[in-house]
Formats: sequence, C-alpha cells, structure tokens
Amino acid sequence: MEGFYGDTMPERKQINPGYQVGTDFISNNLVRGIDFATIHAYPDQWLSGQNEESQMAFVQRWMWSHYQDSKTILKKPLVIAEFGKSSKDPEYNINKRDSYLNAVYRNIYMMARTGGTVGGGLVWQLMADGMASYCDGYEITLSENPSTSNIISQQSQAMSTLTHLLRIASENVPSGKNHNLQLDHIKGRSSKTNHHGRRHHQHTHNQKAMP
Repeated sequence: MEGFYGDTMPERKQINPGYQVGTDFISNNLVRGIDFATIHAYPDQWLSGQNEESQMAFVQRWMWSHYQDSKTILKKPLVIAEFGKSSKDPEYNINKRDSYLNAVYRNIYMMARTGGTVGGGLVWQLMADGMASYCDGYEITLSENPSTSNIISQQSQAMSTLTHLLRIASENVPSGKNHNLQLDHIKGRSSKTNHHGRRHHQHTHNQKAMP
C-alpha cells in the first residue's frame, strides 16, 4: 500500500501529501499476518505543481516517518515498494529522475545501515526491450538509459556489501550493541585481516558501491 496515515495516529496525518484514500499505515500493518510494511513514493503525482525542492522535502519526511514507525511501533521490516518519476510530467528530464532515484536510494541505504528495519526498494518500473505497450511513463529500459542503469547497479552493489558487513557485525558485536555504531570499525577490521591484494580489491569495491 501507499503508506497513507489514518485515524490510528491522527498527528501523523500531517505527513500525508494533503489527502488520504481510506488506508491507515499503522492499523493495516499491525495485522499479525502482515510480515512487512510497504510504502510508495510518487511526489510528482501527489504534489503535482509543486517545485522539485518541495517534492524532495516531502519524500524525506515521508520515508523517515515510516522508517521510525516501522521500527518502533510496527516492529516489522519496511520496503519502499514503488517509487519513480514519470516522463509524462511536463518538467521531466532524465537528470531529474536520476537525482530522485539517487536520493531515495541514499535514504534506503542509510536506513538499512542500522540493520533490521528497511529491506530495500523497488523502482517502478523496469522494462525489457519490446515492452512498449506496457509503458506508463515510469518505465525504465536499462539498455536505453545507461545513467539510470548505473545508479541501480551501484545501489545493488552497495546493499550487497552492506548485507555482508552487517552479517560480520552481528557475529562480532556483543549483544545489545548498536550495529550502526560498530559498522565502520568492523569494516576496517575485516579489510585488515585479508592479504594485501584482497584488501585492495575490497576497499576499491566498497568505494564504488557506497552512494
């Protein structure tokens, strides 16, 4: 679902993009059968007519509010299940889309860095060649959009590296300690324990992968 707040937490309604459509992020996701929560992020639709800065400020509040509520109230993982920027918007260009994807991916990475709450994000929507009939303005054909493809690839590498580092941290940090506080230390120690060639390779990979 989109993630709109409802009557369960009336004070959170101010986070909504000026309206709600019958869903309630908190009560809907407190259902025992729901394993993880989801939100969407379409500021170009929800805040149509507002400038880029206002839309990005909304996305920051939107993502961090749901992150906190997933962590402290729902106690469930959160997936950014849909986000993108439509080529049908009069103000659209690829640079703006790439900038938006970068910003969302950066938030996802920083949230995931603490471990356990944010599970990742799904851009809407990847298309293969020959699928033009399914295009809705949000489509991304990787072969035709190398800059966007590179952003998605770098995020994938960064999250894969982070998963590895968090696994090392969970094995080395005493119970009750914050993984985020120890992550850089574990990362550095992991690199030092390898022989020189491997250490250089890992350092280079991490530099390229990090947003």
